[in-house]
Amino acid sequence: MKAGVRTIRCLLVLAVLVPALAAAADRRPFAEGKFEKGELRYINDLPVLIVAGSPEEMGRQKGALTGEIIPKIVEYPKRLLQYAETSPDREKKLHAMAEALAPQIPADHRAEIRAFAKQTNMEGRWDLGVLSNVMVDIYRGGFACSSIIVDAEHSTTKGPLFGRNLDFYTLGLIDDYNLVTVHRPTGKRAFATIGFPGLFGCVSGMNDAGLAVAVHEVWMSRDKASMYNPKGVPYTFCFRRILEECATVAEAEKLLRSTERTTLLNLAVCDPKDAAVFEMTPKTVAVRRGEDGLTLCTNHFRTGDLATITWCPRYGALARSSGHLPMSVADVAERLHQANMRKLTVQSMVFEPAPLILHLSIGPAPASAHPLKKLELQPLFGP
Repeated sequence: MKAGVRTIRCLLVLAVLVPALAAAADRRPFAEGKFEKGELRYINDLPVLIVAGSPEEMGRQKGALTGEIIPKIVEYPKRLLQYAETSPDREKKLHAMAEALAPQIPADHRAEIRAFAKQTNMEGRWDLGVLSNVMVDIYRGGFACSSIIVDAEHSTTKGPLFGRNLDFYTLGLIDDYNLVTVHRPTGKRAFATIGFPGLFGCVSGMNDAGLAVAVHEVWMSRDKASMYNPKGVPYTFCFRRILEECATVAEAEKLLRSTERTTLLNLAVCDPKDAAVFEMTPKTVAVRRGEDGLTLCTNHFRTGDLATITWCPRYGALARSSGHLPMSVADVAERLHQANMRKLTVQSMVFEPAPLILHLSIGPAPASAHPLKKLELQPLFGP
C-alpha cells in the first residue's frame, strides 16, 4: 500500500515537473555549439557566447553560433522606427545617416561586422546591420537606464559593486535573446558585453582588468550641444574600445576625451579602485564623482556646466541607498528593483570588478524582479 502511495506521489511530481522543465528548455533560444575558436553554451542558465581571434574570426564565430536568431530579430530597428515615427521618408533618412556614420566605426569592428554578414548570408543587408548598431546615436528615446556604484568601503564584499538596469523598448522582438558575449580579441583585452545578437558595440560590460561601463541616454544639456554630431564615433563602439584598451577609470577618461562624440550621454564607469560618471556631449566631457560611498546615474546631467532638470524618481530611489550602507550584492539588486521601469527593464545586473564576477537577471520584464544568476568571468577571459 505504501509503495502504491509513493508511486502515485512520484507520478504527481513528474506531472508537475515535466511541463515545467519543458517550459524551461523552451526559454533557451540559443543552440549550444562550437565553431572554430568560438563556443556558445549555457552557464548557470545564462546564454554565453565566447569568441576569440582576429576581427574576421570573431565575426564568423558570432555568425555561425547566433546566425539562426538574426532572421527573427532583423526587423527590430525598422519596427522601432515605425513605432516612433510614421513619416514616409523617415526610414530612408535614417539609413542615410547610418551610412554616413559607418566610416567612423573602428576598422576592426567594421571587419567583424562584415565577416558576420558574410557568415549569415546577410551581405546584401549591410545597411540594416549598420543601422542596428548606430541607431542609438541617431534615434533618441530608446534607453532609460539606472546605475548605482557602491565603493569598497561601503560594500559588504570589501570590493566595489556596480549595479545597472537596462531599460528600453524591445517591442516584443528581442526580449528572449539577451546574450552575454565574451570576447578574446588578438592583441587586446578580453572583455564581456551584455547585449543581443547582432549588437557589436557595448552598452554594458566589463573587461579583464575589472573596468566596467554602462551607458545612459540624456536628452538636455546646458552647453547647448547638438543632439547629433555626424562626425562622431558611434558610441557603442567607442565604449567597446574602452573595454578593449583601458584598465582604469582614468584611462577610459583619456580615451573618451580623445574621441569625437556623437550625442548626449552619461557613462557610468568603475574599476576595482575608482568610480565616476562621465557626462558627455559633442562639446563637453565632465566628470562627476560619487558622494558618501555612492555613485548614482540615470538619464540627466548633474554637473554645473551641463545640468538642466535634475529631478528623476529613479535617481531618488537609488539615493535612498545611503540609509542602508554597507550594501551587499543582494542589497544592490533590491535597490535596482526599486528603480525598475516595468516592461522596459529587460536586463538587471551587478558587476563585481575586483573578482571579475557578473550577477545577471534576464528574465521576463521587469528583469529586476528575478534572482540574479552568478557568472564568473575570469575563467572565461582565459589566461
